[in-house]
Amino acid sequence: MKTLLSLATAATLLSAAPFVSAQNPAGANATKYGIAVVDINYIFKKDARFEAQMKAIQSEMVGVNDTLNAKRTEIAKAEQAMQTLNIGSPEYKQQDENLAKAKADFQLDVNKQRREILEREAKVYYDTYQRVTSAITFYAKQKNIALVMRFIGEEPDPNRRDEIIASINKDVHFQNQIDITPDILAMLNQQQQAAARPGQPLQ
Repeated sequence: MKTLLSLATAATLLSAAPFVSAQNPAGANATKYGIAVVDINYIFKKDARFEAQMKAIQSEMVGVNDTLNAKRTEIAKAEQAMQTLNIGSPEYKQQDENLAKAKADFQLDVNKQRREILEREAKVYYDTYQRVTSAITFYAKQKNIALVMRFIGEEPDPNRRDEIIASINKDVHFQNQIDITPDILAMLNQQQQAAARPGQPLQ
């Protein structure tokens, strides 16, 4: 299965490769030195398929939240109705039991929905990373590049401690026109355009 998937990916990349711009000033020296860098974070932000999949998940989350909010409102109304009953009465006890079960079921539903969303997001991230890795490998072999390193192309926000720390700890602090990020991103998006059918959303 993995072999078939790899062959299919390679074939798609081959079909997209001719459309990638032959001139990428940012990576002009990559083939010359046999070394390149790529900004994975930037690719994730601009990859068409990843963006479409994440938007689909976000839209689903809106629907899930609406459903959960409706259930929450029902529970709140039931609690208000219970206040009109006499404490200790059979009706009060029955309503109290029903509410306890409803709240427990609601929490289970919330946890289930959250877990499913997180699992779907994780799969999207994993699948995207696999596509990016395949594209980088294919490109490097085609261009006779022996080493591709990950780097951070964006400058850190001086007001964000986490970004400053990430910049300090980054692997590449200088690169001389060996950035192949534009080419990899172009390959991925051209691959997605080739796979999409007219009138159908990106999957």
